[in-house]
Amino acid sequence: MEIKDYTIEEIEGALNYNYILLVGKIMHFSPLNMRSFLKRYLMKFEIENLKIIIISLIIGRTKEEKRNDINFLAEEYLDNSDLIEELLKASTLDEIQILLKRTPYNIAIREGILYFKKNKEIFVLEAFLDQLYYKHLQLQTQNLNKKEKIMISLFVKYKTEIYNLNLIYRGIKNNIERSLLKQFLVHNYLFLDEGKLEYLLNLTNLNDFISTIELYFKDIEEIKPIFLIFKINEKHLIRSIEEFYISYYFKKFKTKIDDIAYFTISKILEVLIKKEKEIRFEILPKVIKIIHKRFKVLKMK
Repeated sequence: MEIKDYTIEEIEGALNYNYILLVGKIMHFSPLNMRSFLKRYLMKFEIENLKIIIISLIIGRTKEEKRNDINFLAEEYLDNSDLIEELLKASTLDEIQILLKRTPYNIAIREGILYFKKNKEIFVLEAFLDQLYYKHLQLQTQNLNKKEKIMISLFVKYKTEIYNLNLIYRGIKNNIERSLLKQFLVHNYLFLDEGKLEYLLNLTNLNDFISTIELYFKDIEEIKPIFLIFKINEKHLIRSIEEFYISYYFKKFKTKIDDIAYFTISKILEVLIKKEKEIRFEILPKVIKIIHKRFKVLKMK
Protein backbone atom coordinates (compact mmCIF):
# COMPACT_ATOMS: atom_id res chain seq x y z
CA MET A 1 0.00 0.00 0.00
CA GLU A 2 1.25 3.46 -0.91
CA ILE A 3 0.23 5.36 2.21
CA LYS A 4 0.21 8.71 0.40
CA ASP A 5 -2.58 7.43 -1.85
CA TYR A 6 -4.95 6.63 1.02
CA THR A 7 -6.49 8.78 3.76
CA ILE A 8 -7.29 7.43 7.20
CA GLU A 9 -11.00 7.81 6.34
CA GLU A 10 -10.59 5.62 3.25
CA ILE A 11 -8.79 2.94 5.23
CA GLU A 12 -11.51 3.05 7.89
CA GLY A 13 -14.12 2.77 5.13
CA ALA A 14 -12.41 -0.33 3.72
CA LEU A 15 -12.29 -1.94 7.17
CA ASN A 16 -15.97 -1.15 7.75
CA TYR A 17 -16.81 -2.64 4.35
CA ASN A 18 -15.26 -5.94 5.41
CA TYR A 19 -17.03 -5.76 8.77
CA ILE A 20 -20.41 -5.26 7.08
CA LEU A 21 -19.61 -8.10 4.69
CA LEU A 22 -19.07 -10.32 7.73
CA VAL A 23 -22.37 -9.21 9.28
CA GLY A 24 -24.09 -9.93 5.96
CA LYS A 25 -22.74 -13.50 5.93
CA ILE A 26 -23.96 -14.02 9.49
CA MET A 27 -27.39 -12.65 8.53
CA HIS A 28 -27.62 -15.13 5.66
CA PHE A 29 -27.33 -18.11 8.03
CA SER A 30 -29.26 -16.63 10.97
CA PRO A 31 -32.85 -17.35 12.02
CA LEU A 32 -35.47 -14.71 11.21
CA ASN A 33 -35.43 -12.89 14.58
CA MET A 34 -31.66 -12.62 14.59
CA ARG A 35 -31.68 -11.47 10.98
CA SER A 36 -34.11 -8.67 11.85
CA PHE A 37 -31.95 -7.58 14.77
CA LEU A 38 -28.80 -7.57 12.64
CA LYS A 39 -30.52 -5.36 10.06
CA ARG A 40 -31.29 -2.89 12.84
CA TYR A 41 -27.68 -3.19 14.00
CA LEU A 42 -26.52 -2.16 10.50
CA MET A 43 -28.58 1.03 10.74
CA LYS A 44 -25.56 2.74 12.31
CA PHE A 45 -23.78 2.57 8.95
CA GLU A 46 -26.81 4.01 7.18
CA ILE A 47 -26.90 6.82 9.72
CA GLU A 48 -23.25 7.56 8.95
CA ASN A 49 -24.22 7.69 5.26
CA LEU A 50 -26.98 10.19 6.04
CA LYS A 51 -24.58 12.36 8.04
CA ILE A 52 -22.09 12.31 5.15
CA ILE A 53 -24.75 13.32 2.62
CA ILE A 54 -26.15 16.16 4.77
CA ILE A 55 -22.82 17.58 5.95
CA SER A 56 -21.38 17.31 2.42
CA LEU A 57 -24.36 19.27 1.09
CA ILE A 58 -23.89 21.95 3.75
CA ILE A 59 -20.18 22.43 2.97
CA GLY A 60 -20.69 22.27 -0.80
CA ARG A 61 -19.04 19.00 -1.83
CA THR A 62 -19.83 17.57 -5.26
CA LYS A 63 -22.07 14.56 -5.80
CA GLU A 64 -19.06 12.47 -6.79
CA GLU A 65 -17.15 13.46 -3.64
CA LYS A 66 -20.15 12.47 -1.54
CA ARG A 67 -20.60 9.19 -3.39
CA ASN A 68 -16.99 8.16 -2.74
CA ASP A 69 -17.60 8.27 1.01
CA ILE A 70 -20.90 6.36 1.01
CA ASN A 71 -20.98 2.77 2.24
CA PHE A 72 -23.26 1.19 -0.35
CA LEU A 73 -22.87 -2.35 0.99
CA ALA A 74 -24.82 -1.44 4.13
CA GLU A 75 -27.58 -0.03 1.94
CA GLU A 76 -27.76 -3.27 -0.06
CA TYR A 77 -28.40 -5.27 3.11
CA LEU A 78 -30.95 -2.70 4.28
CA ASP A 79 -32.64 -2.53 0.84
CA ASN A 80 -32.21 1.25 0.73
CA SER A 81 -29.80 1.74 -2.18
CA ASP A 82 -32.40 3.58 -4.28
CA LEU A 83 -33.16 6.00 -1.45
CA ILE A 84 -29.47 6.81 -0.99
CA GLU A 85 -29.14 7.44 -4.75
CA GLU A 86 -32.01 9.93 -4.55
CA LEU A 87 -30.50 11.62 -1.48
CA LEU A 88 -27.18 12.02 -3.33
CA LYS A 89 -29.03 13.97 -6.04
CA ALA A 90 -30.63 16.38 -3.54
CA SER A 91 -29.41 19.96 -3.81
CA THR A 92 -31.11 21.39 -0.70
CA LEU A 93 -31.79 20.35 2.88
CA ASP A 94 -35.52 20.66 2.21
CA GLU A 95 -35.25 18.03 -0.54
CA ILE A 96 -33.50 15.68 1.86
CA GLN A 97 -36.21 16.23 4.45
CA ILE A 98 -38.93 15.42 1.90
CA LEU A 99 -37.15 12.25 0.73
CA LEU A 100 -36.84 11.00 4.31
CA LYS A 101 -40.39 11.91 5.33
CA ARG A 102 -41.72 8.34 5.12
CA THR A 103 -38.72 6.74 6.82
CA PRO A 104 -37.85 6.15 10.51
CA TYR A 105 -35.52 9.16 10.22
CA ASN A 106 -38.32 11.67 9.57
CA ILE A 107 -38.53 13.41 12.97
CA ALA A 108 -34.79 13.31 13.69
CA ILE A 109 -33.99 14.84 10.29
CA ARG A 110 -36.79 17.42 10.51
CA GLU A 111 -35.80 18.63 13.99
CA GLY A 112 -32.08 18.48 13.25
CA ILE A 113 -32.35 20.50 10.04
CA LEU A 114 -34.65 23.03 11.75
CA TYR A 115 -32.08 23.51 14.52
CA PHE A 116 -29.27 23.85 11.99
CA LYS A 117 -31.13 26.52 10.04
CA LYS A 118 -31.66 28.53 13.22
CA ASN A 119 -28.28 28.04 14.88
CA LYS A 120 -25.85 26.88 12.14
CA GLU A 121 -24.95 23.94 14.39
CA ILE A 122 -24.90 20.31 13.16
CA PHE A 123 -24.49 18.65 16.60
CA VAL A 124 -28.25 18.38 17.24
CA LEU A 125 -28.93 16.66 13.92
CA GLU A 126 -26.17 14.11 14.58
CA ALA A 127 -27.35 13.58 18.17
CA PHE A 128 -30.97 12.99 17.08
CA LEU A 129 -29.81 10.36 14.58
CA ASP A 130 -27.52 8.61 17.09
CA GLN A 131 -30.28 8.53 19.69
CA LEU A 132 -32.71 7.12 17.13
CA TYR A 133 -30.32 4.23 16.45
CA TYR A 134 -30.19 3.09 20.08
CA LYS A 135 -33.94 3.50 20.48
CA HIS A 136 -34.48 1.25 17.47
CA LEU A 137 -32.12 -1.39 18.85
CA GLN A 138 -34.08 -1.31 22.10
CA LEU A 139 -37.40 -1.70 20.28
CA GLN A 140 -36.07 -4.61 18.25
CA THR A 141 -35.38 -6.64 21.40
CA GLN A 142 -39.14 -6.82 22.02
CA ASN A 143 -39.52 -9.15 19.02
CA LEU A 144 -37.03 -11.75 20.26
CA ASN A 145 -37.71 -15.07 21.96
CA LYS A 146 -36.75 -15.56 25.61
CA LYS A 147 -33.14 -16.72 25.16
CA GLU A 148 -32.42 -14.28 22.34
CA LYS A 149 -33.87 -11.48 24.44
CA ILE A 150 -31.74 -12.24 27.52
CA MET A 151 -28.46 -12.02 25.61
CA ILE A 152 -29.29 -9.37 23.04
CA SER A 153 -31.00 -7.05 25.56
CA LEU A 154 -27.83 -7.02 27.64
CA PHE A 155 -25.79 -6.33 24.50
CA VAL A 156 -28.07 -3.39 23.61
CA LYS A 157 -28.05 -2.07 27.19
CA TYR A 158 -24.28 -2.02 27.47
CA LYS A 159 -23.96 -0.40 24.02
CA THR A 160 -26.55 2.20 25.01
CA GLU A 161 -24.84 2.93 28.31
CA ILE A 162 -21.56 3.59 26.50
CA TYR A 163 -23.47 5.92 24.15
CA ASN A 164 -24.95 7.81 27.13
CA LEU A 165 -21.56 8.12 28.84
CA ASN A 166 -19.91 9.29 25.63
CA LEU A 167 -22.65 11.87 25.12
CA ILE A 168 -22.13 13.25 28.64
CA TYR A 169 -18.34 13.16 28.22
CA ARG A 170 -18.62 15.21 25.01
CA GLY A 171 -20.99 17.60 26.76
CA ILE A 172 -18.56 18.27 29.62
CA LYS A 173 -15.52 18.47 27.33
CA ASN A 174 -17.16 20.89 24.89
CA ASN A 175 -19.33 22.71 27.43
CA ILE A 176 -22.59 21.86 25.66
CA GLU A 177 -25.75 23.17 27.27
CA ARG A 178 -26.94 20.44 29.65
CA SER A 179 -30.67 20.92 29.03
CA LEU A 180 -29.99 20.33 25.32
CA LEU A 181 -27.82 17.32 26.02
CA LYS A 182 -30.33 15.71 28.38
CA GLN A 183 -32.93 15.20 25.66
CA PHE A 184 -30.52 12.96 23.72
CA LEU A 185 -29.99 10.41 26.50
CA VAL A 186 -31.53 6.99 25.84
CA HIS A 187 -33.55 5.52 28.72
CA ASN A 188 -32.29 1.94 28.61
CA TYR A 189 -30.15 1.27 31.67
CA LEU A 190 -27.69 -1.39 32.78
CA PHE A 191 -25.67 -0.06 35.74
CA LEU A 192 -26.36 3.66 35.53
CA ASP A 193 -30.01 4.61 36.00
CA GLU A 194 -31.66 7.92 35.19
CA GLY A 195 -30.64 9.53 38.49
CA LYS A 196 -26.96 8.56 38.13
CA LEU A 197 -26.83 9.78 34.52
CA GLU A 198 -28.44 13.07 35.48
CA TYR A 199 -25.86 13.57 38.25
CA LEU A 200 -23.04 12.90 35.76
CA LEU A 201 -24.71 15.23 33.28
CA ASN A 202 -24.53 18.14 35.72
CA LEU A 203 -20.81 17.77 36.46
CA THR A 204 -18.56 20.51 35.13
CA ASN A 205 -15.17 18.84 34.75
CA LEU A 206 -13.79 15.52 33.51
CA ASN A 207 -11.95 14.64 36.73
CA ASP A 208 -15.25 14.62 38.64
CA PHE A 209 -16.84 12.66 35.80
CA ILE A 210 -14.16 9.92 36.00
CA SER A 211 -14.09 9.72 39.80
CA THR A 212 -17.90 9.51 39.99
CA ILE A 213 -18.02 6.65 37.46
CA GLU A 214 -15.36 4.82 39.49
CA LEU A 215 -17.41 5.25 42.67
CA TYR A 216 -20.58 4.00 40.96
CA PHE A 217 -18.89 0.88 39.55
CA LYS A 218 -17.03 0.03 42.77
CA ASP A 219 -20.35 0.15 44.61
CA ILE A 220 -21.97 -2.57 42.44
CA GLU A 221 -21.08 -6.01 43.82
CA GLU A 222 -21.67 -7.85 40.54
CA ILE A 223 -19.08 -5.84 38.62
CA LYS A 224 -16.73 -4.71 41.38
CA PRO A 225 -14.24 -7.63 40.88
CA ILE A 226 -14.08 -6.99 37.12
CA PHE A 227 -13.81 -3.23 37.50
CA LEU A 228 -10.97 -3.42 40.02
CA ILE A 229 -8.82 -5.19 37.40
CA PHE A 230 -9.36 -2.32 34.95
CA LYS A 231 -8.10 1.20 35.19
CA ILE A 232 -9.88 4.02 33.44
CA ASN A 233 -7.51 5.53 30.91
CA GLU A 234 -8.01 9.30 30.89
CA LYS A 235 -6.38 9.66 27.48
CA HIS A 236 -8.70 7.04 25.95
CA LEU A 237 -11.58 7.42 28.38
CA ILE A 238 -14.56 5.99 26.49
CA ARG A 239 -12.46 3.24 24.94
CA SER A 240 -11.31 2.00 28.36
CA ILE A 241 -14.88 2.13 29.70
CA GLU A 242 -16.09 0.16 26.68
CA GLU A 243 -13.42 -2.49 27.24
CA PHE A 244 -14.73 -2.89 30.78
CA TYR A 245 -18.31 -3.40 29.51
CA ILE A 246 -17.12 -5.93 26.93
CA SER A 247 -15.30 -7.93 29.63
CA TYR A 248 -18.40 -7.89 31.80
CA TYR A 249 -20.58 -9.05 28.91
CA PHE A 250 -18.45 -12.07 28.08
CA LYS A 251 -18.03 -13.03 31.73
CA LYS A 252 -21.80 -12.81 32.23
CA PHE A 253 -22.57 -15.50 29.65
CA LYS A 254 -19.52 -17.69 30.07
CA THR A 255 -21.55 -20.10 32.21
CA LYS A 256 -24.23 -20.60 29.55
CA ILE A 257 -22.10 -22.05 26.75
CA ASP A 258 -23.40 -25.60 27.41
CA ASP A 259 -26.84 -24.47 26.21
CA ILE A 260 -26.92 -24.71 22.39
CA ALA A 261 -29.36 -21.80 21.93
CA TYR A 262 -27.29 -19.50 24.15
CA PHE A 263 -24.10 -20.75 22.51
CA THR A 264 -25.30 -19.88 18.99
CA ILE A 265 -26.44 -16.38 19.93
CA SER A 266 -23.31 -15.74 22.00
CA LYS A 267 -21.04 -16.73 19.12
CA ILE A 268 -22.80 -14.33 16.74
CA LEU A 269 -22.52 -11.46 19.23
CA GLU A 270 -18.95 -12.41 20.06
CA VAL A 271 -17.92 -12.05 16.43
CA LEU A 272 -19.65 -8.64 16.17
CA ILE A 273 -18.08 -7.33 19.37
CA LYS A 274 -14.56 -8.66 18.86
CA LYS A 275 -14.31 -7.71 15.19
CA GLU A 276 -15.54 -4.17 15.87
CA LYS A 277 -13.12 -3.88 18.80
CA GLU A 278 -10.28 -5.15 16.62
CA ILE A 279 -10.96 -2.51 13.97
CA ARG A 280 -11.48 0.44 16.31
CA PHE A 281 -9.02 -0.32 19.10
CA GLU A 282 -6.23 -2.23 17.35
CA ILE A 283 -6.06 -1.86 13.57
CA LEU A 284 -7.02 1.82 13.13
CA PRO A 285 -4.75 3.17 15.91
CA LYS A 286 -1.85 1.20 14.43
CA VAL A 287 -2.63 2.45 10.92
CA ILE A 288 -2.69 6.04 12.20
CA LYS A 289 0.70 5.54 13.88
CA ILE A 290 2.16 4.08 10.66
CA ILE A 291 0.84 6.99 8.59
CA HIS A 292 2.17 9.57 11.05
CA LYS A 293 5.60 7.93 11.07
CA ARG A 294 5.57 7.68 7.29
CA PHE A 295 4.79 11.37 6.82
CA LYS A 296 7.32 12.34 9.49
CA VAL A 297 10.04 10.47 7.58
CA LEU A 298 8.96 12.01 4.27
CA LYS A 299 8.96 15.48 5.84
CA MET A 300 12.50 14.98 7.17
CA LYS A 301 13.69 14.00 3.68
